[in-house]
Amino acid sequence: MKIMRTPEECFANLPGYDFEPHYVEIHDDDGTPIRIHHVDEGPQDAAPILLMHGNPTWAYLYRNMIPGLVDAGHRVIAVDLIGCGRSDKPATRDDYTLARHYDWMSKWLTTMDLRDVTLFCQDWGGTIGLYLVATFPERFSRVVASNTGLPLGEGESEFMKMWVGMMREADAFPWDMFAQGMSANLSEDEIAAYRAPFPSAEYEAGILRFPLLIAVQPDNPGAPLNRAAWEKLKKFDKPFLTIFGALDPVSRGWDKRAQADIPGAKEQNHEMIDHANHFIQEDAPEILVEKINAFIGGAHS
Repeated sequence: MKIMRTPEECFANLPGYDFEPHYVEIHDDDGTPIRIHHVDEGPQDAAPILLMHGNPTWAYLYRNMIPGLVDAGHRVIAVDLIGCGRSDKPATRDDYTLARHYDWMSKWLTTMDLRDVTLFCQDWGGTIGLYLVATFPERFSRVVASNTGLPLGEGESEFMKMWVGMMREADAFPWDMFAQGMSANLSEDEIAAYRAPFPSAEYEAGILRFPLLIAVQPDNPGAPLNRAAWEKLKKFDKPFLTIFGALDPVSRGWDKRAQADIPGAKEQNHEMIDHANHFIQEDAPEILVEKINAFIGGAHS
């Protein structure tokens, strides 16, 4: 498997982002070494908050949340999924499968040996993160799921049909559409920072492939994996909170399903943020920090 690695100079002088990079190497089952990047801030002996992003973003998405979580005394880890951010990028679209993403991040989690984890996950970070929770429930103390879900092969929304169909034919990622989908008023430099991991289209195989891996179609090869994980999540009785954006067209309704089916979601103060779109970390970072800190502290606010 050929690996692309974004040059370090692409990440110089990004606005609002001055976190030191950390790297862990795992191996694909074919033997290929793959380097995974994460931010690691705050006291190393504190219980970790694991922040997981989606497509096409990376740890930069959490730049406005990390300081407030660290100030509350937490260790904060923001990982870049493979194919994204400062993590390595397998070069061809066929290199990426849902099973591989699950395996890669399972290897990362166990190599890091993270325990007593509070997971905050959004978009693909939620799909992959929830699979990790289902597979390694002993490593997680609580979960905050935001604008995400675990697709079970039950059919596509009109939005998803459009998105998957468009991306199946795309030769390069539609960054203009990404910028238009941001409710937050981002500067050109901030949009450029999101694009920094992808100096050319040849680095974009992973983010182009992600939409086709969303297991919404009944015959999607990822659907059985997700259904098996969902059955395990139905037994997850540790605290499970949903914080969704009312304007998000991607994962609408999954919060209600989680609240109904996951035991740990019972009697939690679930939140719907009226002004937040899909990239809720940009639209409501202060609210998210407040809610996460309170949730860890055992408060219901």
